[in-house]
Formats: sequence, structure tokens, C-alpha cells
Amino acid sequence: VIYEIDSVVPPSAADVFSINEKSGEIRLRGALDFEAVTLYDLQVKAKDKGTGPEAAAMGECGGAVLRVLVLQA
Repeated sequence: VIYEIDSVVPPSAADVFSINEKSGEIRLRGALDFEAVTLYDLQVKAKDKGTGPEAAAMGECGGAVLRVLVLQA
């Protein structure tokens, strides 16, 4: 399975997050600014890169939305 961030809301924050395509682990590339943005939505997709009829039937396995709420420290 290969993971990818399909979209980020707000779009201006697309470079704030990164994902490990093998594990699906999501990391920050920098600090989040509570005063600038308080909520991020990331659409994460998982794709099957296997072979055979099962993999062909699965194709894109689906996705999930991750909501990140930034709280003031």
C-alpha cells in the first residue's frame, strides 16, 4: 500500500505536512501558527501497488480525512 496526501485545506498549507508513502506516518515540516490557521483538513489516500486480480480489483483502497485542530499553548 502506498499513502499520499491528496489535498489540504487550506490549500496554502499544502507544504506544512508530509507523509511517509510506505508507513502512512504524517509529520510536520515546520511549526503550526495558531494565530494564522486553527484548523487543517488533510485528505489521505491509500493505493494498492500489488499485482494479481485482487490488487486490480482494489486499485485505490480509499481514503480518510484527518482533521488537525491547533490549540494555543
